[in-house]
Amino acid sequence: MALDMEPEIAALVGEIDFDPDALHAKYLAERDKRVRPDGIGQYVEVKAEFSHYVDDPYVEPGFTRDPLFDHVEFVIIGGGFGGLLMGARLREAGFENLRVVEAGGDFGGTWYWNRYPGAMCDVESYCYLPLLEELGYMPKHKYSFAPEILEHSRAIARHYRLYDQALLQTRITELRWDEAQSVWIVSTDRGDRFTTRYVAMANGPLSRPKLPGVPGITEFEGHTFHTSRWDYSYTGGDNTGNLTGLADKRVGIIGTGATAVQCVPHLGAWAKQLYIFQRTPSSVDVRNNCETDPDWFASLGPGWQARRQENFNTLVAGGDQEEDMVHDGWTDIFRHLTGAAAKEASRKLGRRLSGHERGQLMMMADYRKMNQVRGRVDTIVRDNATAELLKPWYRQFCKRPCFHDEYLDAFNRPNVELVDTGGHGVERLTRNAVVANGREYGVDCLIFATGFEVGTSYTRRAGYDIIGKDGVTLSDYWADGLRTLHGLTVHNFPNCFFLGFTQTAITISVPQALGEQARHVAYIVSQARERGATTVEPTVEGEQAYVDEVHSLARLGERFYRECTPGYYNSEGAAGNRAGFFSNMYGAGPLRFFELLREWRDAGDMAGLELR
Repeated sequence: MALDMEPEIAALVGEIDFDPDALHAKYLAERDKRVRPDGIGQYVEVKAEFSHYVDDPYVEPGFTRDPLFDHVEFVIIGGGFGGLLMGARLREAGFENLRVVEAGGDFGGTWYWNRYPGAMCDVESYCYLPLLEELGYMPKHKYSFAPEILEHSRAIARHYRLYDQALLQTRITELRWDEAQSVWIVSTDRGDRFTTRYVAMANGPLSRPKLPGVPGITEFEGHTFHTSRWDYSYTGGDNTGNLTGLADKRVGIIGTGATAVQCVPHLGAWAKQLYIFQRTPSSVDVRNNCETDPDWFASLGPGWQARRQENFNTLVAGGDQEEDMVHDGWTDIFRHLTGAAAKEASRKLGRRLSGHERGQLMMMADYRKMNQVRGRVDTIVRDNATAELLKPWYRQFCKRPCFHDEYLDAFNRPNVELVDTGGHGVERLTRNAVVANGREYGVDCLIFATGFEVGTSYTRRAGYDIIGKDGVTLSDYWADGLRTLHGLTVHNFPNCFFLGFTQTAITISVPQALGEQARHVAYIVSQARERGATTVEPTVEGEQAYVDEVHSLARLGERFYRECTPGYYNSEGAAGNRAGFFSNMYGAGPLRFFELLREWRDAGDMAGLELR
């Protein structure tokens, strides 16, 4: 009997064609050979000689404007979905004098920067794209491509008049609280120094590119760029491909996560030679994208998007629904791992499952699902050796699952070579080559698909510090870990709100989480206005109570991520996952977190907040 399963649970699992204990041991062995002592220190910060990797290639150089020295009621930092939703909810609440400050040349956030060929959303567009009903917009596909998402972002900004006082191509250099006037002083790299009553930080959880600290990275003389700053002037083409500039080029790409899964098929189709340097393979399942049926879309009644989002979020958060409205790879995974699967098991046993029993069933369902994913590789990739190297040996959610219908096929091309590094990564760069496994691979162009910083300090990722009451800096206040009330407000930093994943709850569809947060912040500032208050700040007791709750829940997933292969989810395998993507999340999950916020608003007493 594998994994010490109780007979009743073994009966529910049924016949299996694999050894769970051997599979578990395989997962741990694959993890162990990838763990590095330097953890997130293996990546270098994009500054100094690397600063060009964060330059904006999508705007004309030489932009200038006169600095501003005025006052606005509300400043939103970041023009991605978080900033757009915050602006929309504030407009709906009657706030007129507001300003968005955005480093990029337009609204869009992630979808402003991610323009690489093949870039698309991996969550159904009818759930993912916010405010579809408000704008009366029908997405073109079940899973939208990047250009459409960028244009929808712009449409939201136009609809809610967020361009009116927006400062684009502008980076914050400092936020400083003025206690005498109860305002924030905002300084920027354009010489601005204006004041605001409220600030909302919507910088995005994954916004600052990271680079591998590979020896020789400054010596390589070929062309390089990060996928979030795709250089079409070099490659030619656009989001749909047609990369004619690579026809005579040897191209290398480092990284095989979600971004590479989408752009590799286009690189393989156009490059003279493509080398894909892999440390850990991604889990790649079926996507099955399709165009939107206009008749179906027209049949949706009022409130359809909220209902669909709630249905999707409930299923992928482990809850149960009578109907699966989305019915895609995400909901399929969760229906078999949690929710409906646990409910059916309880029905068969005639009793509720214990936590241990539920965990065993989930593990076995996970093993079966990943066997299916690995089996799919064999059905597509013709070379057996390559197929073996493309198989992911870890639990389903150790890394973000990918869905794509062309990625694996790319390895059947004669000009595409997978360079698996045995979990160690590339060794070094020379003047014109990448060295891996002791062999030099000559390349003309090297592309970094290495993702964004996670686990570094909030202020490092934002690019500036926040100076609150009595000169306290956010970097000092959070030096020993995040401290917030509901993940959105912080003691010593009045009228300052944080949208994203600072002790909030993660969802598969990030815009839904951001929408809940924006709604909550809009409620708080509306109540402050109605009650005649000029400042809103968590009490010491209110903040501490929430921090204690977050810490008490944080242990729930610690063992799972400790056994995972290294990645940004677990801070590259760091013990205890203290700086991983989920390390400061609300451990009871998004359903309970959203309920917590609703209960707090319904109570109406602003518990834990001081209004002055």
